[in-house]
Amino acid sequence: MKPGKKGLARIIAAAGYSWQGFNAAWKHEAAFREELMLALILVPAAFWLGNSKIEIALMTSSLFIVLMAEILNSAIEAVVDRFGSEHHELSGRAKDMGSAAVFLALINVIIIWAIILL
Repeated sequence: MKPGKKGLARIIAAAGYSWQGFNAAWKHEAAFREELMLALILVPAAFWLGNSKIEIALMTSSLFIVLMAEILNSAIEAVVDRFGSEHHELSGRAKDMGSAAVFLALINVIIIWAIILL
């Protein structure tokens, strides 16, 4: 076990790191900003359009999955870019797979919202 903060201090520190991650995503990632703005519109819409708690939960959680996928994709891109700008097959594959994860999350939103609303 590595030494470090424990208990409440660890939770507070982790929350601070998470906040730094949100700030970095907002500052450096246009796609995250766009998806967050869309979520800020669609989350209230889910409460208005959903007919049950389950529908609301599905609609809102699908939006959060997109944001999570975008943050993870951005993290992968940052790490790959950190190691160099020259083209490498594995670097390209990692970035493409991160992008595919975001794409699947967006398709998930479309499917869930379509099933519930149509």
